[in-house]
Amino acid sequence: MKSLLQNQRGIIPLSLPIFLTGILLLVPVFGEISAKRPSHPYLHPPKKPEGVTLPPEEWFTQKLDHFDQAETRTWSQRYYKNLDFYQPGGPVFLMIGGEGPADAIWMVEGAWITYAQQLNAALLQLEHRFYGKSHPTEDSSVENLVYLSSEQALADLAEFTVKMKEELGFTDNKWIAFGGSYPGSLAAWYRLKYPDLVHASIATSAPLIAQLDFREYLEVVRNSLASESDERCNEAIQQATDEIGMLLGRPTGWHLISDEFRLCTVLDGTIKEDVSNMHELLAENIEGVVQYNKDNRAFEGVKDTNITINFVCDIMSSVELGTPVARYAAINSLLLDIHGRECFEHQYSVMIEEYKKTNWDQGAVGGRSWFYQTCSEFGWYQGSDSTEQPFGDKFPLEFFTQMCQDIYGPSFTVEFIQEAIDKTNAKYGGLTPEVTRVAFVNGNIDPWHALGITSDLSSEAPAIFIQGTAHCANMYPPTPDDLPQLTEAREKIFALIQQWLSEE
Repeated sequence: MKSLLQNQRGIIPLSLPIFLTGILLLVPVFGEISAKRPSHPYLHPPKKPEGVTLPPEEWFTQKLDHFDQAETRTWSQRYYKNLDFYQPGGPVFLMIGGEGPADAIWMVEGAWITYAQQLNAALLQLEHRFYGKSHPTEDSSVENLVYLSSEQALADLAEFTVKMKEELGFTDNKWIAFGGSYPGSLAAWYRLKYPDLVHASIATSAPLIAQLDFREYLEVVRNSLASESDERCNEAIQQATDEIGMLLGRPTGWHLISDEFRLCTVLDGTIKEDVSNMHELLAENIEGVVQYNKDNRAFEGVKDTNITINFVCDIMSSVELGTPVARYAAINSLLLDIHGRECFEHQYSVMIEEYKKTNWDQGAVGGRSWFYQTCSEFGWYQGSDSTEQPFGDKFPLEFFTQMCQDIYGPSFTVEFIQEAIDKTNAKYGGLTPEVTRVAFVNGNIDPWHALGITSDLSSEAPAIFIQGTAHCANMYPPTPDDLPQLTEAREKIFALIQQWLSEE
């Protein structure tokens, strides 16, 4: 095992993405739980090209509440612009920020840069409220988080578009919105709600329907593991999960698990929440590899970008490397080492305390904001209730809904969350939004495609479903190793943009 892992480490860039538990970003450790908790659909930024100067951050005066005329408070929202490719009459490309910090790297990298160069487009990127440096309120208390919603974010985009048209002289230009992951949803919804402001949208890896129990997530993970490797991989993960279950039956087993998986404190198998959290985080080790499989995030400096489904499954399928539990633990140790972590924090109480911190400069602030949106708008909890997946049944839907109450208070009941989800789907139309000039782009390896649009809604709302690719792969810079299907998808997107720009 040692030589195999050393071999792989030799080709891995020294920076590993942070994944958060349950709604992906997955964090198997707590040191930097910066941005999201439940398995959320995060779009990682690209790597800065050498010798390129990034545009400076700029600030826009934004309304705190767009829907209450009596509320007059304002705040400063971060944005970036790049006018290097712009020529008079060219389009304006607007990249929508999401559940993480806006990154100036996108202003010089990514597939949309190629489109901008060929179409003489101006580039703008607006950071989402309550993420990155865009802090509308003094802290992220529950009282202040009421100003965090997709509806307020869309109104931010509208306000920003109107003011930038004025300020930059883009009044008669056609605006195209781009978004990947949750911002992909926002891109589609922006065109739905403000069609007079945005001419067309490219919605990549966008979950369009809010759903409490996103059990399909782990089912797609299972299918993706099988399609890219073979059934031995899922079988080995299932065996490892079963072996852990047997070890949980006695205190000596708790110590063995603690040693094998490098837990920060000895596991107490009687604490149900700790057991659930541990199982969920271990599953996320695999989920993150699947979600971002071969997506060319190396351009952004992500540390584990060379850890692919095939690599993980080679470890899980190699009987000479030890028992299934030993192989499962080896993957965990590899990720800990790459990320520079000494141990694996499994305690539920530690996680909850991190997410209860409300100061902008402490705790899992971005994670707190994102999990709030799942509790107040979307659900999207990737629990273990389905039997069609190899990760066991120790982190069911109730594990995540209880988190809503433990973090934000007793009013965040399952009934409250479900009512919020129903309102979201009624507001945006779920999987049948009434939109035109919106392209829905997904990869079949990406678990989030299960909540997206993968077949044409109409000739004016086409779907591009890419075989063999994962989350937001089409948005990243091309490489010589790209699948032909991915190259073709980027070309289709460009052709659609050209077609839509020719339309009034």
